[in-house]
Amino acid sequence: MPTYDYRCEANGRVLEVKHPMSANIATWAQLCELAGIDVGDTPVDAPVKRLATGGQVVKSGSLGETGAPACASGPCCGGGMCGFNS
Repeated sequence: MPTYDYRCEANGRVLEVKHPMSANIATWAQLCELAGIDVGDTPVDAPVKRLATGGQVVKSGSLGETGAPACASGPCCGGGMCGFNS
């Protein structure tokens, strides 16, 4: 199952979760349920947006000030768009 990063504008948090490609995650409550965390003080209906990441290629925890890490098979072309940049 692919992983996706979501950002909540209401609290500034980014969470990485796994779900089927067909799932539509739109609120903080839905995201927290998938992540297995408490919603805390954030309104349950606060909207979340899926970030444009490479899915399982680059995880949010791997990102730092220097940018995306190299993939195990060599340098990544970024954003999961390998093959489209040729």
